[in-house]
Amino acid sequence: MLAPKRVKFRKRFKGRTNGMATRGNTVAFGHYGLMSLEPGWISNRQIEAARVALTREMKRGGKVWIRLFPDKPITKKPAETRMGKGKGNPEGWVAVVKPGRVMFEVDGIAEVSARDALNLAAAKLPVRSKFVKREER
Repeated sequence: MLAPKRVKFRKRFKGRTNGMATRGNTVAFGHYGLMSLEPGWISNRQIEAARVALTREMKRGGKVWIRLFPDKPITKKPAETRMGKGKGNPEGWVAVVKPGRVMFEVDGIAEVSARDALNLAAAKLPVRSKFVKREER
């Protein structure tokens, strides 16, 4: 599972998810990609589930790039705890995704099989997404 080796601060602010992605919004490495259409948080477990589904559907052919990294710690308070008494303990890691962000890229397979594989991966993610191709220059 993806997680940072170390971070400067244990807990982080929640942040805001408005606006479009300005970085990571083009297909840079592969030929086909999966682009997010709405903002959200994607956990390291969801990224791993999408990666497994993607590689299985591709029959371990071609190459996959994961363009996300979960670097934001998410905290949770214990169940049946009263409000107040500070912020909860870190529970997991998420990647912040904005609309337009290319999350996965694939290369080395046909467009039809790439579309099928990325649709399967998209089903594992909590944000709506679409299949995109690299723009030829």
